[in-house]
Amino acid sequence: MAAQRLTLEDPGFWRRPLQDRMDDFAVMSDAAPFTRSSIVNGLTGEREEYYAVTRFAELTEVSRRPQDFCSGRGSISIVDMPAEAQEYFGSFIAMDDPRHFRQRSIVARSFTPKALQNVLDSVETICTEVIDAMCEQGEVDLVEALSQPFPLLVICDMMGIPRSEFTTVLDATNVILGAGDPEFLGGREPFPAMLEAGMTLTAMMDELAAARRANPTDDLTSALVHNDLGEEMLAPEEIAPFFILLAVAGNDTTRTATSLGMHLLAQNPEQRRIWQDDLDGVTPTAVEEIVRAASPVTFMRRTATKPVTLSGHDFDEGDRMILFYGAANRDPRVFDDPHRFDVRRDPNPHVGFGGPGPHFCLGAHLARRELSVVFRQLLTRLPDIEVVG
Repeated sequence: MAAQRLTLEDPGFWRRPLQDRMDDFAVMSDAAPFTRSSIVNGLTGEREEYYAVTRFAELTEVSRRPQDFCSGRGSISIVDMPAEAQEYFGSFIAMDDPRHFRQRSIVARSFTPKALQNVLDSVETICTEVIDAMCEQGEVDLVEALSQPFPLLVICDMMGIPRSEFTTVLDATNVILGAGDPEFLGGREPFPAMLEAGMTLTAMMDELAAARRANPTDDLTSALVHNDLGEEMLAPEEIAPFFILLAVAGNDTTRTATSLGMHLLAQNPEQRRIWQDDLDGVTPTAVEEIVRAASPVTFMRRTATKPVTLSGHDFDEGDRMILFYGAANRDPRVFDDPHRFDVRRDPNPHVGFGGPGPHFCLGAHLARRELSVVFRQLLTRLPDIEVVG
């Protein structure tokens, strides 16, 4: 494998197929637990350094030590978030305790399996609706027809956002997720376009939250802003950043896992047959394997809070640690034959929903439900579906 392929600094690295990137990460991981790299900040033009964390043991250790490696300094992205973006994107995922604990605790009350039961029940109905529409089209772009609308419809219904606003939410989240992709910018510069998308979603949620404070219903927005038990609620300025987090991160996890999951099944027809032959028995492990193999969250950043030593390496305060979940999910020290897609893989201690610790994905239960439903429907309703492009 050519050494020149092993650079995270080359933009071409991220345009290569997933397996090629994972092969390169494997070489990095074999060489050392941390790889020093850098990225050009698109706003300032300055090159900023970071450490790529690619091994499972080190990634999980960083995740479970927020006192040493925090989330609230600058950003959870590689480069710092500009101050003017904090109003829209400064959710609790980019906070440390006690602020993180307070907001997450409030939201977590509405994310238990019991509290989510109505939402979990609706997932099947929404999935059926989306696949019905897809079937009417014949040959489709799977992302546009299924992977993209399905999880976002679940989130919008859960929050109480009317279907008439769905296209607005979809367009705004695509701008944010696209991170500068010209397809979604409409000729605008990336950062102003992201700010505009954030403002659009914030205005929508501010209006909805005000309506639910006055007249609560049974949706999640009502639960977050109104109750009769004297429990603390999210402050008005905290609602929109939470929704943006949910609409972007929660949506993208299922979107990416659905798309890559279908790609993996097309590449591994024997695994598809195993799953189809035993839907009830294989679905739980197959969903976990899709999350491991797809690793829909590419990375998160942690920042050293003080001088600290990990696995024999000394880090200074302020050093940035970028946790590459896909690389850790293919660590041969943890996973047998890690590059093989195995729908019956067990055990499967993947970090596809984040590492252990206070920032483990709050919506993992919902994402698992969505993936279970969508693949069961695809494999039963469309057993001969083919990937043609």
